[in-house]
Amino acid sequence: MASLKTWLLETRPQFLLLTPVCVFAGLAISLYEGYAFNALHFVLAFFGALFAHIAVNVLNDYFDYKSGIDLETQRTPFSGGSGILPSGQLEPRKVLIFGLASVAVTIGIGIYFLTEYFWAILPIGVLGVIIILLYTPVLTRLPGITELVGPGLGFGVLMVLGTYVVQTGGYSIAAILSSIVAGLLIANLLLINEFPDVEADRAAGRKHLPIIIGRKKAAVVFCSILILAYAVVIGAVIANVVPLLGLLGLLTLPLGIKAMRSALKYPDDIGKLIPALGVNVIVVLITPLLMSIGIVIATYVM
Repeated sequence: MASLKTWLLETRPQFLLLTPVCVFAGLAISLYEGYAFNALHFVLAFFGALFAHIAVNVLNDYFDYKSGIDLETQRTPFSGGSGILPSGQLEPRKVLIFGLASVAVTIGIGIYFLTEYFWAILPIGVLGVIIILLYTPVLTRLPGITELVGPGLGFGVLMVLGTYVVQTGGYSIAAILSSIVAGLLIANLLLINEFPDVEADRAAGRKHLPIIIGRKKAAVVFCSILILAYAVVIGAVIANVVPLLGLLGLLTLPLGIKAMRSALKYPDDIGKLIPALGVNVIVVLITPLLMSIGIVIATYVM
């Protein structure tokens, strides 16, 4: 019988840190705009987002194993799946059930929120479930949309906006801009993490950017998206929709520059590129977190 640790590793816990960062971003904007904190809705939003994230990771592992990708891919600490199924530590059928059960938890929480904010939350919930279920078997095979429609929209935009909506009952420009920052960074996380998997993914019929345009041009896209994410942070402050302390998110810029330099210099040398993958993870996690912390400080201190 598989241990609890094995099941935990199957969820890819190192990436689950994205969930509290995105949920906190949505909460921070709601507090800055003067809405009262709803603890129940915050907790439910967190667990709904967490199980959605778990479902994507687990179902991705299952479908990649069934397609044979995980048997051919070059695993790194940041890409190539959990390695649990190829090593025989878990049965594929049980992993599929685990993934679908996680989807069911998210849907259950979503149904509760539908009773509270039907029209506001409905598009977020529907899009979220579609992305969870279709991401690996369908969306990764559509040309050029894997990064933005999967993690970018699903983990970034929908998680931030979903949290904001269940705190406020509506949308705002500040919430949308904050969600775009998270979405761009998370799309970039997947983009550069696809570099080591190009050969295995191509053989399995996937059509993400590094396959379509090559790693060198994809590295340019990676840099462009990262620059755009920082530009949105600056633009949100200039537009006066988030406070000046939102610029704390720019503190990761030196790390971002380091990741960009490595991506441009070593797009085809995976061994030398791996440190950049690690640096980029820090940028993706810390940039929206610092931005949100700055917003909360401005809310209660300044």
